[in-house]
Amino acid sequence: MTKNQKIFEEIVKRFVELKDTSELMIDLAYSSLMLNSSELAEEVERLEEHMDELHTEFELLALTSNFKKEDASGFLGLIRLGVATEKIADAAAEMAEVVLRGIEPHPVLKIAIREAEETVTQARVTNNSPLINKTLKEARVHEDTGMWILAIKRNNKSLRPKPFTRIHNGDILIASGYSEGAEDLKKLASPG
Repeated sequence: MTKNQKIFEEIVKRFVELKDTSELMIDLAYSSLMLNSSELAEEVERLEEHMDELHTEFELLALTSNFKKEDASGFLGLIRLGVATEKIADAAAEMAEVVLRGIEPHPVLKIAIREAEETVTQARVTNNSPLINKTLKEARVHEDTGMWILAIKRNNKSLRPKPFTRIHNGDILIASGYSEGAEDLKKLASPG
C-alpha cells in the first residue's frame, strides 16, 4: 500500500467518524427532548466537543495530504461535507441545550410528543436478558419489538451501534419506534 493510499484511507475513516458522530448526536438530541433527559443532553454536549476535535483533525489531514492538483477539487467537496457534519453537531447541541437550561417545552412540542405515533425510550440490559452477548443483528430487536436501537450507552459513553455491535450487561439501549413496542423492549432487556 502506498503512502497516498494510507492517507486516503485515513481521511475516509475520519470522515465516516464525523458522519456517524453527527448522526448519533441528532438521535440523542431528539431523545433528550422527548425524554426530557439531562443525561442524554449532557452526552450531546460531550460529543459536540469531541466533534470539534474530529473536524479539525479531519481538515488538517485533508489539507496536508499532498495529493495532485486534479484530486484537490474532490477534497474540497469532502471538506465541505465535513463542515456540514459540524453544523449538524452544533444544531444537535443547541437542541440539547434546551433540556440542560431547564426550559419548559413549548405546549406544541408537548402535544407533538404525546400524539406522535413514534416514541423514544430507554431500557437497561440486565444479567438475565436474552440479549446479552448477541450482536444487534442476532438480537433481532426491531423484528421482536418494532423498536430501532439508536444508541447504546455503555460505561458513560454513547455509541452508534452497527449490526455487529454486541450487547452487554448494563448497557442502556436508546430506541425509537411505535409506542406499543417500548414496553416489549423493556421486557426483553430486563425480563421479570
